[in-house]
Amino acid sequence: MGITERKERQRKEVRDSILFSAWEIVNKEGWQTLSIRKIADAIEYSIPVVYDHFENKEAILFEFTKLGFKLLGDKLKDARAEHKKPAKQLEAIAFAYWDFAFQNQQYYQVMFGLGMPGCEQIRNMPELMDFTIIIKTTIEAILEENGNKEANSFLKLNSFWSMLHGLVSINLMTPQASHKGVEPKEMNKMILNDFITGFIKGLET
Repeated sequence: MGITERKERQRKEVRDSILFSAWEIVNKEGWQTLSIRKIADAIEYSIPVVYDHFENKEAILFEFTKLGFKLLGDKLKDARAEHKKPAKQLEAIAFAYWDFAFQNQQYYQVMFGLGMPGCEQIRNMPELMDFTIIIKTTIEAILEENGNKEANSFLKLNSFWSMLHGLVSINLMTPQASHKGVEPKEMNKMILNDFITGFIKGLET
């Protein structure tokens, strides 16, 4: 191995160590406690070493955001692949999204920490673009199957995503209590099912 290759490998190892340590800090203490100094202490390097790999803390958060959308996109692809009918695919996508949000709350928080991503963010992050395409193409398949030429698939994508994110956010911020003997987890699934059923009916008419 040449000097250049060795340096590149060492640089990658330090970069991976920074991300690994940052993730450990987040899992133990939360995103609000993450700092360049804490990361430097954890990897036992000086602060300038961290800055040599990442311009600032936001650059580190951006890496986790990309990874989060990659993981979410993979989950949605797998869920969609289990069904042939577009309506069932979209239903599976909604439940896979829901499960991801609650099983990966640290990722979900950094992915949506500043609210819904805008068009510019989507264009600049391939992982986020792929995620939206999975949903949009499934919606378009439902519209085509039902001969619905009037609906705007881009607007439907944003409606679907906004409502799904809203339901997740409400439940993440305010854990629900049991209602009439129905446990919160089951109630949440019922609410989600009610939403997705109504949404799909709207696409089919």
